[in-house]
This record gives sequence, C-alpha cells and structure tokens, in this order.
Amino acid sequence: MSRAPAPRRRATLASLAAELKVSRTTISNAYNRPDQLSADLRERVLATAKRLGYAGPDPVARSLRTRRAGAFGLILTEPLNYSFSDPAALDFVAGLAESCEDAGQGLLLVAAGPNRSVSDGTAAVLSAGVDGFVVYSASDDDPYLQVVAQRSLPIVVVDQPKDMPGASRVCIDDRAAMRSVADYVIGLGHKDIGLLTMRLGRDWPHAEAKPAVADPERVDTPHFHVQRERIHGVYDAMESAGLQPESLVVVESYEHRQTSGGAAAEIALEINPRITALVCTSDVLALSAMDYLRAHGIYVPGQITVTGFDGIADALARGLTTVKQPSLEKGRRAGRLLHQPPRSGLPVVEVLDTELVRGRTSGPSA
Repeated sequence: MSRAPAPRRRATLASLAAELKVSRTTISNAYNRPDQLSADLRERVLATAKRLGYAGPDPVARSLRTRRAGAFGLILTEPLNYSFSDPAALDFVAGLAESCEDAGQGLLLVAAGPNRSVSDGTAAVLSAGVDGFVVYSASDDDPYLQVVAQRSLPIVVVDQPKDMPGASRVCIDDRAAMRSVADYVIGLGHKDIGLLTMRLGRDWPHAEAKPAVADPERVDTPHFHVQRERIHGVYDAMESAGLQPESLVVVESYEHRQTSGGAAAEIALEINPRITALVCTSDVLALSAMDYLRAHGIYVPGQITVTGFDGIADALARGLTTVKQPSLEKGRRAGRLLHQPPRSGLPVVEVLDTELVRGRTSGPSA
C-alpha cells in the first residue's frame, strides 16, 4: 500500500537563506530594505521565495523584535456615522493617511464611540498595535482619554481636548475665526441673529433627538470646547458692536445629518421670527439651513443671510459665506508630529491659519 506524500514543510527565512546560500539579513533586506541589495540579487530572492512558498517576514515577529508596529492609531470617540458625516472630517483623515503613507506607516482606525460598551472600547484602545495615537476632536471628559494615556505612546490631539498632558496639538483659533465672520455679518447691519451649532456635550438624548435651544448655561458648560469657542466668537463680535449677546438664539443639533441644519433653522425662526442672519458652526448645518429656507420660500441672502464654517467643497461651490479651515493640512501635520516629533521632546501646539470667504449667501440686513 503506497503512502501519501509527506506535506511540504513551510518555507522559513532560515530555509530560504540556506537555499540561496546567503545570510538571513540578506533575505530580510530584500523585503524591508531593498536599497541594500542589487536589483539582480533581490529579484533572485523574491523569485526563490515565491517558488518555495515563503510569504515574507512575519510582521508580528518583526514588531516584537523592533518594538514598532508600523502604524499609527486614529482615536474616534464619536459614532462613525457622526464622525464621517462631515466632509471636513473626511479631509482630515485624507491628510492623515497621506502623511502616514509618506512615512511608510499604516493607519489603524480605533473606534471608541458611545455605540460600544466601555469595556469593548477600552480593550480596543489597549490592544491596538500602534506606535502612537492621533485623538480627533474628543470631548475633554471622554473616558477613553485616560486609556490612551495609559499606553505611554506619543499622542497628537487634533482640535480638542485643549489640554491633554504630554500631547502635542494641531488646531485653529476657533474663537477668532468665528468672530471674523460674525464681525462681517454684523457689519452688514444684522442685529437679530440665530446661531446653529453642532452638539455641545457627550450626552445623547436618543437616536432621533431633535435640535433644541441651548441656554447660556448649556453653552458655557460643554466639554466640546471648539463649539463653545465658536459661539463665544459671536458673543465677542456682538459685544463689540453694542449688541446684547443674550439676544443670540443658539440652537444645538445632536445629529450631524443633511437635515439637521434645516430642523435647527426652523426652531431658531420660531423663537425669533425677526432673525435676519443664521450663523452656523459648520458648513453641513449651513447648507441644510439653506435648503430648508429655499423650500419655504425664504430667499438667501435677500431675506436671510447664512454663513458656515469649514470651507468644504460643496459649500464653496454654492457660494456660501464661510470660514475656510485647512482640514487636510491638519491631518498632514498630525501625522508628521508623530513621525517626526519635536527635537526637544516636549509637546507643541501648532495653530493653523483660516480664511474668511465672503460668498453669495450674505447681504445687507433687509
């Protein structure tokens, strides 16, 4: 009775080196440092590896040996559909991915939003095989920030939280940027103003929560300081112009959908029908508000001025008056700070410039 042929043993780095009569370092260099070999030798190594079924160095073993994972982790503490419903966020991720690619690093998405249990989110952060973390626009009371810090890896915060010990930060001056557009609107003669903002805290009433008026206490106690700073930028402009900041109608959207701005605009106009300008903390809210106004026969800017914030492509195409921020560059800078940290070893804060774009959606008060 004939025996079945013995299965061929899996090729290893050692067996491939023996086959080619070269050192293990030469085999490793063929994959990891090809510039160290001649083109002919590298081609011979790869061809023999293919013939013998050798798939390349074990990435797990390599990371254990070098103590480097070859990837950065992007911490998102919002639901993914919330984080990626804004093109500005997508531009940021594109910039971060570009910088990772330039550095030969991978990018690992670590989703630790409210849709996961705390234990699952904590496990995801603790088990992430990364060389450093980028924390994107997290609330300063988010429980996962402490877990990230426990890893003792380099950290770069983008936008918020404002103060995370040991972390570098890439941001803009949100208060000054928002004041620039508010000064412009008030300079056009607008006195009755509504402000539509993204959510101000981690609390999430329920999945279908409608926008709601945010009273001064709500505005001043959120943990998302970016939105708070933008609102206070409008307050600053109103105070400078002799207007009462208390007259500003602030409506908060818990969701960030294409209909959110319209629903918030409806509430603002119900509270104060005399409103002649809607200042929004994001372009997504502004474009949605414009769609609502148009559907109800309200002309922009003839009857109401609308402004946004971010400078996304759709907003610029529709002529929205907005603040253009460098979302793509934020991602690039964050990746560079992880790959090339400051020589001092101390955290740094990089504040990027913004630009006020005076579009077709702003005009004199009627």
